[in-house]
This record gives sequence, C-alpha cells and structure tokens, in this order.
Amino acid sequence: MPPEVVLAGPAPTGPGRGPFEVHLDNFTGPFDLLLGLITKHKLDITEVALAQITDEFIAAVRAAEAGDEPWELGRISEFLVVAATLLDLKAARLLPAGDVEDAEDLEALEARDLLFARLLQYRAYKEVAAGLAERLAQQARSVPRSVGLEPHLAALLPELVLAIGPTELALLAARALAPRAAPRVDLGHVYAPAVSVREQAAVLVDRLRRTGGASFRTLVADAESPLVVVVRFLALLELFREAVVAFDQAGPLSELTVRWTGGDDSEIDVMDDYGQGDPG
Repeated sequence: MPPEVVLAGPAPTGPGRGPFEVHLDNFTGPFDLLLGLITKHKLDITEVALAQITDEFIAAVRAAEAGDEPWELGRISEFLVVAATLLDLKAARLLPAGDVEDAEDLEALEARDLLFARLLQYRAYKEVAAGLAERLAQQARSVPRSVGLEPHLAALLPELVLAIGPTELALLAARALAPRAAPRVDLGHVYAPAVSVREQAAVLVDRLRRTGGASFRTLVADAESPLVVVVRFLALLELFREAVVAFDQAGPLSELTVRWTGGDDSEIDVMDDYGQGDPG
C-alpha cells in the first residue's frame, strides 16, 4: 500500500464555500487534489474507497444545508460526474489483467483508457475555467479612457451638410417614434389545413372519366402539398372499394396506372371516413 498522503486544502470560508475534503486511510485533502494524483498515476484508483468518499460528500452537503449555505447545483453535479467516472475507472482496473487475446479484452482496455482520458479532459476544462475567471476579475478593474478627439484630428472631419428639411425630419421622427406592433409567433408552418377526401375524389372522377386512365404521378402533379397527395391516394382507395377504378402496374416499384371502370353517368358518393381527409 502506498504511503499516506496528507495535504490540507485551503481553509474554508463557510460551510458551503470551502473545498470538499476527503479523509481516507491513504489520503486526506481536497477532492480536486485526489483527482490530480490519480491522473498523474501517483495514487492507484483501486486503493481509493469511493464509498467512503460518497458518504463524506453526502454528509458535507447536509451540513451545508443545515448551515443555511447550501451548495450550488453545479457543484453537486460536478462531483457526481467525477465520482461516476472514477467508479467506472476503478471497475475497469479491477478486471482481470493479462495478454490481449480477443476483441473483448481489447475493448475493455480501450474503455479504461477512455475513462482516464475523460478525467484528464475534466481537469483541463477546470484549469481553463480558473484562468478565465482570473482574467475576468482583472478586466473588471479596468475602465476605458474617456477623452475627446485631438484638435488636429477634429479639423479633418467634414462639415455637416443637411440635405433634408423640417418636413422630412418630422416624417423620420414620426416613423421612429411610432408604436411597434406586438411580436407574434407565426404558427402557419405547423398548421395543416384540412383536405376533404370527398372533394379530391370528385376531382379524380372527373379527370378519369374524361381521360379513361392516367398514372398516379399525373393525377397528383398539381397537388399543392404532400397532404393533398396523401388524400388523393386515400380517395383512390375509396374509388377502388366502389369498384369504379382499377390499378395496373407492370412490375414492383414501377409506374402505377389508374383506369376508370365505372359508368359515365353513375353517381359516385365517397364518404369522408378519414375525418375531413386528415390521414392522421
């Protein structure tokens, strides 16, 4: 077993502000330092009692809530992500080690390396975040210099020449000060107007009686939307059920031809069984 590592973190400034520290048999100190030792291979993950760390974390969270300074949700989520990664890494390390003989052993090693890379990525993001916070704190103490234009540069400015009169200025002011219309969300793209199966069937009956037959592609060539195409297909099924049309197809996925087999003067009544032609 490696020697005990004892490194105390900075003194906490409150129950919910100080760094979370763990107290194990082989390590005592901040949780971030434990993660750093694991990523640098100075501490074996199999020697870390993750259950004890979890118990101490839950106790620290409850103590912070009792002290009226609860931890932020982001801080708790950060611990859960790291703890879950450490748990997966420890499980991968505890698997039997040996020569790689098949693809399953290779996948297990790749998964372990992926978990370790995830820890390194987490550490890198945390260091970058700390650097950005430091830069923001420094820039917060800076103020822009407020000075006028130097005389020799001000002399280079062209003279202002107004090409409009009071009337045009009044129109521009009225347009700028006019109350704007309240913002409105257009729902036209999510509303599908109803299409009647009965009406589309009447259109198909009129065309087929005049031509005697046509391909399905021709019958839907003037459809305004995909919904009209679907409704006309449903209308053809209704006409087929009434035995007034027949379908011809030379082969699979070939052109579908619709032939008129009904009379010229017979009355065709197709009911809207699909709720005003809505296929849904």
